Amino acid sequence: MYKEKIKHLEEMHRVINKQIDDMEKNHPHTEVNKLSEMKKQKLKIKDEISRLNKLQWEHDHEVINNDD
Repeated sequence: MYKEKIKHLEEMHRVINKQIDDMEKNHPHTEVNKLSEMKKQKLKIKDEISRLNKLQWEHDHEVINNDD
């Protein structure tokens, strides 16, 4: 039910993480505000992934329990 959205968010998380790593390694003293915003966005995505994983788990177990 939520699997495609989770996959999409996980990919976004990976991309942002790569961008953050690149900025920290190659431009450590530039665009501090942008780096901070990207880290916040990454955290929000991680939280949303966790939320959707929980909902997916609940949905999967509800379906299993209703099949009994």
